[in-house]
Parts: sequence; C-alpha cells; structure tokens
Amino acid sequence: MLEVRIKKNVGQFYLDCEFAVGNEVFALLGASGSGKSMTLKCIAGIETPDSGRIVLDGRILFDSEKKINVVPQKRRVGYLFEDYALFPHMTVRQNILSGMGKRPDGKAADEYISRFFLQGLEDAWPHQLSGGQKQRVAMARMLAASPDVLLLDEPFSALDSHLRWEIERQTRAVLEEWRKPTVFVSHSRDEVFRLCERAACICQGKTEETAAVRELFLHPATMTAAVLTGCENIAEAYVLDSSHIAAPAWGITLHVPCAGRTVAAVGIRAHYLKIAGNGENYFPVHTYRILEDAFEWNFSFQTKEDGGWIQWSVSKTDWSPAEGIPEGFRVSQSDILLF
Repeated sequence: MLEVRIKKNVGQFYLDCEFAVGNEVFALLGASGSGKSMTLKCIAGIETPDSGRIVLDGRILFDSEKKINVVPQKRRVGYLFEDYALFPHMTVRQNILSGMGKRPDGKAADEYISRFFLQGLEDAWPHQLSGGQKQRVAMARMLAASPDVLLLDEPFSALDSHLRWEIERQTRAVLEEWRKPTVFVSHSRDEVFRLCERAACICQGKTEETAAVRELFLHPATMTAAVLTGCENIAEAYVLDSSHIAAPAWGITLHVPCAGRTVAAVGIRAHYLKIAGNGENYFPVHTYRILEDAFEWNFSFQTKEDGGWIQWSVSKTDWSPAEGIPEGFRVSQSDILLF
C-alpha cells in the first residue's frame, strides 16, 4: 500500500495531493502543469514536500513532523521517466545490470533481456535503439531493481501511434503479472481507461476526485473530471425547479432530476447526442460546421445566434453529410451530467 498526503510550494504553484494505492494500477489524470510529475518526484525522493507524509507498505519514506526523508536510493521505488533516462555510456545489458545495485546478477539480467525481447541488442548503445527498444530497456532496468512501487511518467508519449499500441500491450502484461502499487501518469484518457483500475483527477496541484476508472468516466463528479475524461460539451447552468435546469449559452431548458442539488454547470458527451425531431431535451440546429476526421465526423452547431457551440461526434459508418443536415438532436436524461 502506498499512502501519499503532501503539500509543496514551487513559485506560484501549490501542490496539495492526497491518495492511496493498493496492489493496482492507479492513474493521476490531469492537464499539463497540474502537478502529476511533481507528485511522482516527491514519492521517489527527487523532490521534497514542504509538509505531509508518504508511506509505502508501512515504511515511512517521508514525514515532515517526524523529520524523516529517506534518500531515493533506499526507497525501493521504480521510476520510468518520460524520456526513459538510460545511461548513454552503458550498453543495454549494462543498463539493466545497473538497476541491480552493488551485486548485479548476470543470469537475472539475461532473463530480463529475454523477457523484454531484447535478444541481439545486449551490446547496443542507447543512441542505437528505437523508441520502443529504449522503453523496454528502461522497464527491464526498473524491474531488475526489485522495487516495491512503480511510477510510470507518460511512458508512451515519445512513441508513434502504432508502436505505442504494441508497447502498451506489453506493459499491460507486465503490470498484470507484477501486481504491486503502480502510479501511472498520463494525459491520455484512453490509456488510463485501458490500463488503470482507479484514478485521481488532479487540477492545478490539487486532487479533486478519486474513483474506479469506469465510474469516473460514466459519472464524473466534478467539472475537472468531466473535461479530463473527454466531455466536450460543458456550459453554465442553474436550477429552475426540481426537474429542470437552464443552460443560457445553449438557449435551452433541460428536463433532468435535480431536486435538492446545487447546479453550476451541465455536461453532455459528444457521442451521446442523437438525431431527433422536436421533443424533450431537444437541441435545434441553427448554425453548423463540419470537420472530417479519419474515421468520424465532428459536427459542431449552435442552437441560436451567438450561442455556445455544441459538438456531436459520429462514426462515418453511422452517418454522412450526404444524408442531410440534422434539424436537431436530443439527449436522454441519463446522459446529462450535472456539476
């Protein structure tokens, strides 16, 4: 179990982070500059929090009140950096051996070389490796150190899309076998959804919501969580009565249960809109724009002049502009998010 409760000031930035991780893959999901990497560095001992406590399997790594701050080399933390941070003056095999401390085991190194499909590259230098090969060497070196927790900082960001998918598949297999606390940092909600069991949303240095990944995506409790999990349509809103809210920017009233709730905003995912005629929770199309992606259409529209733009995303197999421009859309009550 990894327990983190830390605070740190860095210039104008303030980190206030709290979460706990069991034997699972736990995500920190946030925008650039939100404090994700800083949090990992504090866990690893590279950065020192101003206050708080970090405990790993009962071992206190940091405690500001007790004046405990274990050095990085003794924390038993495996850290996979975004750029992989291989030693440029060491071969693949030497990099892996370096993770084993003062008593490297050559036989164990060979096993990691085989496990991560690095046969034939043992004597290669980091500059001779592809992005995927570097990632595999870094993962092998990290696991060779027998850490008690893994910190993965944007591990696929330097890879092209095809290689990213292959390396993600290999990483998933490693993590399923390893089954110790893992903290996974990513901008990609898709990576988080596929790889992680629970996640915390972090906004401007503060953790806002922690939940099972599927629950977080289906029922985000905060606007930050909605944005980070891909909700494209968000507008200010207020309660009219126990079953209606108004969204002035969209020029519509929505029928949705809201008794006893304080509502400041409403969210609707782009894929949840359905072509429809008039009726309840109806969005008429006043002005529209169409953008074509490789496999889907992104249809943006306004319900009134100078109104807020709303996005509808649809697979090319389900709709084409040649079928005619929709007059309007509807959304079901269950697909309306309130914040």
